[in-house]
Amino acid sequence: MIRIVDLHKSFGGNKVLRGVNLQLRRGETLAVIGQSGCGKSVLLKHIIGLLKPDKGKVYVDGEDITLLNDEELHKITRRFGMLFQGTALFDSMTVGQNVSFGLERYTDHSKEKIHELVRENLAKVGLRGVEHLMPFELSGGMRKRVGLARAIAYSPDIILYDEPSTGIDPIRADAINDLIIRMGKEMKVSELIITHDMVSAYKVADKIAMLYEGKIIEIGTPEEIKNSKNPIVQQFIHGKAEGPIENW
Repeated sequence: MIRIVDLHKSFGGNKVLRGVNLQLRRGETLAVIGQSGCGKSVLLKHIIGLLKPDKGKVYVDGEDITLLNDEELHKITRRFGMLFQGTALFDSMTVGQNVSFGLERYTDHSKEKIHELVRENLAKVGLRGVEHLMPFELSGGMRKRVGLARAIAYSPDIILYDEPSTGIDPIRADAINDLIIRMGKEMKVSELIITHDMVSAYKVADKIAMLYEGKIIEIGTPEEIKNSKNPIVQQFIHGKAEGPIENW
């Protein structure tokens, strides 16, 4: 579904991505792990076309999106649903209006059909009867669920998650992990998760890839990552201050 080839991106003199190669296969859940500030979110922005690379290619289902104009890119991004790190709910809109945002943008459904789909997708994430509430009236876990309902509402082929467990307690984070697993199975979507939460990565991912100093240095199943011989991987997954990764 997604293939990234020799991706490079710099901002001024700061080289963030230095030749990333990565694949997300159809129906697979892939977690990309790495330190804060290592370029995970920059990588995600290339996948959805918000950034253009200095060098390299990003293929979505065989099509190089780095060559597309805005109109062509819009058709491709219709295939993506995204749960943002801070959920990115519109504060001035109700829950129902937030969830309907993609439906109104990407479909020609009637208002009645959109209202029906909003209720259905909120129910999928365990929320009923909250359409009239405003985002500030929700807990952090509920906001994450609303963000996920918005991401899946128009039946995308690929769901992207940017730090889905950040900002919520471990119990609510585990509930989000369960939803990610269920969405993958029920909707048969491909999922890419950006995270530094190893508990989440181990639970939800079919494969885990580690981004370090602008490159993917290791990729494998959760068990293979746990047993990696790479000292950088071992330091990160165990959260140790001592090791080859500088901790300041």
